[in-house]
Amino acid sequence: MNTLELIGGLAGGVGLFLLGMGLMTDGLKLAAGPALERILANATKTRLRGLASGITVTALVQSSSAVTVAAIGFVNAGLLNLSHALWVLFGANVGTTMTGWLVALVGLKFKIEALALPLIGIGMLLRLTGERERRGALGMALAGFGVLFLGIEMLKETFSGLSSDFQLPAGSDPFEVLTLVLIGIVLTVLMQSSSASLAVALTAAQGGLIAAQGAAAVVIGANIGTTVTALIAAVGATANAKRAAAAHILFNLLTGIVALALLPWLIALLGVLREWLGLDEAPAAKLALFHTLFNLLGVLLIWPLANRLTRFLEARFVSADEELGRPHYLDKTVLAVPALALDALEREIRRMGQLSLTTVRAVVVESGPPGPTLLRDRQAVARLNVAIADFIAQLNRAGMAPESATRLPELLRKARYYEAAAELATEAGEALSEVEDRATKDAPAIEFRARSQDLLARLDPEAQADAEIREAALSAMQRAYQALKAYWLELGARGMMTVIEMDAYLRAASAIRRALEQAAKAAHRLNETI
Repeated sequence: MNTLELIGGLAGGVGLFLLGMGLMTDGLKLAAGPALERILANATKTRLRGLASGITVTALVQSSSAVTVAAIGFVNAGLLNLSHALWVLFGANVGTTMTGWLVALVGLKFKIEALALPLIGIGMLLRLTGERERRGALGMALAGFGVLFLGIEMLKETFSGLSSDFQLPAGSDPFEVLTLVLIGIVLTVLMQSSSASLAVALTAAQGGLIAAQGAAAVVIGANIGTTVTALIAAVGATANAKRAAAAHILFNLLTGIVALALLPWLIALLGVLREWLGLDEAPAAKLALFHTLFNLLGVLLIWPLANRLTRFLEARFVSADEELGRPHYLDKTVLAVPALALDALEREIRRMGQLSLTTVRAVVVESGPPGPTLLRDRQAVARLNVAIADFIAQLNRAGMAPESATRLPELLRKARYYEAAAELATEAGEALSEVEDRATKDAPAIEFRARSQDLLARLDPEAQADAEIREAALSAMQRAYQALKAYWLELGARGMMTVIEMDAYLRAASAIRRALEQAAKAAHRLNETI
């Protein structure tokens, strides 16, 4: 086989494989529909369930990238925390080994034309007859399977007659092993697919072009090569995406380094496992088994390190928004001294109060739909509330004197008042976003806004306002609210305002009133303890 034929066969085989993989993945993702989201959202409550869901979904959709993106999306949306998402990502690494088994047990075992061409034909028939239905998506996946197998066949034919003329390093010494690892990394970076690199390694081993240990080194390199893709994808991404990419990189690097150190013994173990599982002696099956063993080894290595890894990652790539919701005064070192811990809690709650009042001020002053700043501050308040509740739980476990313990319910109550105020401010902003800002410029609305701003000025958690003046400002706000409510109801009754507009304005004003009342309760209790 001349050089031109070799390059053409290799390029064509890899191209068909990547095309088939893309069609198959897109089809399976479309066919799965919301099932992918449901599985990841509901099956990640424990390490094992997160791991299993990552493996299962990746094996089904044949795309660790799709699972990774979904998991990161759930973390950003607050549906998953980082520790749960990490196990989905680690499971996705194991799930990608299904590609190796497809190549070894199907692609290299059967007469491809008898399998691939009917799959392409049936798949395209389903695609054409059900383009906007699930049937069409399944058809695209079937056609993708067929094209993928054609790519494997082309690679197999390219490598089959090459072993007598050309031999890759056997991987018998450290230099050769590192060379083959580098080949695996370069292949993955160039093709942007560890599955394609794996297919090349499997078909080369099956064709006698490379020994088992050398092919295993290429597989390790392919896994490490995926970290380059993750690194590129993390540039300019969100903080959670960067943490997920860092976890992916650390997982694959750790696994790769340990697997390289144990490579001769892992190859020996493969022989025992192959016999125990009843697999034949084909090099491709042996490599597929190695790929699975290699990723399972990674899970075992990362298991005892996961909690520390999560804490390490959460302290990195901190965005400005996350920093806003990060406790400034709560520190585990003060848990040993309850009096200091309670003082730290008090200071954190006051800081939370400032953020909560900022959210209320945003809708009182602007009287418009919620902007990004309001939503950011609302999320920061929610994160602080969770951190405060967690700190209190730790303080309870540490034990304290009865007189100190009696302060905890009061502190929790203040935190809850502030969180409720932020929730209600967001609710008011959402209600105002449903209508145009028209009636809020009427005189009763202007009066209500003025009285609300006056009250806000007297609710500063860091200031000791006169209780009588604060109560008078609260009563004035409530009277202004009742007058505004009556005014809008009258406009609605006369047909001068649509019922939809009236309802939205009333919901917004009511939410602002209740938010101010919650903040006033917190201010009253805070000033009592000054």
